[in-house]
Amino acid sequence: MYLSGEQMLVQRVAELRERLQHAEMLNQERLQDVIVLRGNVTGPRLSQETRDLLANMSQSPDLHLPSVYSYLPHLLHTPDATSPAFKLSQGRHSATMVLGVPTVKRQVQSYLMTTLRNLVDSMTQEEMEECIIVVFIAEWDIDYVHQVASQIERKFPEHLGSGLIEVISPPKAFYPDMDKLEQTLGDPMERVKWRTKQNLDFAFLMMYAQPKGTFYVQLEDDIQTKKGYIATMKKFALQKTSEKKNWFVLDFCQLGFIGKMFKCVQLPYLVQFFIMFYNDKPVDWLLDYLIQTKICNLDKDTKHCKKAKENVWIHYKPSLFQHIGTHSSLKGKVQKLKDKQFGKVQLYFPHENPKAEVETQIKPYKTYTLQRAYKGESYFWGLLPQQGDLLQFTFDPPVVIKGFLFRSGNVEHPSDRLYNTTVEVLPVQPFSNIPAVAAKKYKITEDKYMIVGDFDDMGVAEGLINGELGEIKTLRLHVHIDSDNWAILSEIHIETPEK
Repeated sequence: MYLSGEQMLVQRVAELRERLQHAEMLNQERLQDVIVLRGNVTGPRLSQETRDLLANMSQSPDLHLPSVYSYLPHLLHTPDATSPAFKLSQGRHSATMVLGVPTVKRQVQSYLMTTLRNLVDSMTQEEMEECIIVVFIAEWDIDYVHQVASQIERKFPEHLGSGLIEVISPPKAFYPDMDKLEQTLGDPMERVKWRTKQNLDFAFLMMYAQPKGTFYVQLEDDIQTKKGYIATMKKFALQKTSEKKNWFVLDFCQLGFIGKMFKCVQLPYLVQFFIMFYNDKPVDWLLDYLIQTKICNLDKDTKHCKKAKENVWIHYKPSLFQHIGTHSSLKGKVQKLKDKQFGKVQLYFPHENPKAEVETQIKPYKTYTLQRAYKGESYFWGLLPQQGDLLQFTFDPPVVIKGFLFRSGNVEHPSDRLYNTTVEVLPVQPFSNIPAVAAKKYKITEDKYMIVGDFDDMGVAEGLINGELGEIKTLRLHVHIDSDNWAILSEIHIETPEK
């Protein structure tokens, strides 16, 4: 994306303007802290000198201002109710963009790791240095929280270490007694509890993210994005600022609350609204009602209101995010909505592989055959792999293999992976001719195949093959356990020296 010198200057001025507003917000928050301290000048924890200093700053206020405790009075009884119950963070701040990714335990399958991998891989190194991804595990079961956090640590150690990814969870004490909620909108109580918790989840996440950056983007744990999405969102936001557009929401996805960008300085408006009406309406409705309250003239018709809203709720096209999950976190709810403006999600990755005869005992679903997947025409989708099943590639003529990559599952079906499966090769030359150093590197199966790799818990097998093995007659994937899931091979790449 090329910008002229003048465009770069305009964008830089707009960025400095937004950062200045954020700095002023932080300054105001520190002033609020001082006022709170001043109101507690008689507290036993403060020294007499400190109490005298705070008391002399100004007279005690006659007005009692509303706060989060006005709407969530139960917080007064637990001092730690507004601090994360779990936090994994390097303390990064002053980011350009904070991405909020709330996640909950799902009944069918989790898309979180697939979503995080896509978000990270779609950033440049420079963008990684100016962003923060806050993973909000919205569960009270601390064992489950540790389980998810450990999985993120295994898969993204570099990005946790750099501060790009943070992981937090809320304390149960932050939430009211869910059994004492009012039944609203005629919804079943299960749904009332679900949307009430979501409102408070978003409020907690936004309060945590607010001081960390200039812009905040609300995402979900089952989405995919496009390369360059950070640069696109940043450019669009700064462009609207330079045009002196008084925007409140920049919308990068047409679905629900996905891809909604806010200035961090304006997050308190949202948080206050969510906390005031957490029991009454779903979170995306509350956003719409907040905008209507700010903008719409009751003396005008709905057409006038819609036009006024478009000035502060600005949509970007084409969409940058797509919803890939089908099973909602609300038990029994199936969510098949797709953003038509996003385009197609990439479900497989084609490669030109060496000529081979392809076979497997695993029955394919419809036309999703292993032969088509090997040619790069589609992906393989097989029914319930069983122990001993093979996916076999016999090369004609035999080839020297430099490396391999097999990726199972795809963004729509992340759980349809190959589990406990090894990658094995059969060299043309006898084992006695293979140098001892190369031979010792690999285990040998009973039928004289060499095990050169296996699938990890993300469903990927990737590795290099020692060139001293010489030409390979056959490569196979060997399943060692019965699977409860179907299996998808979305990428097959067998690399030869010529490639």
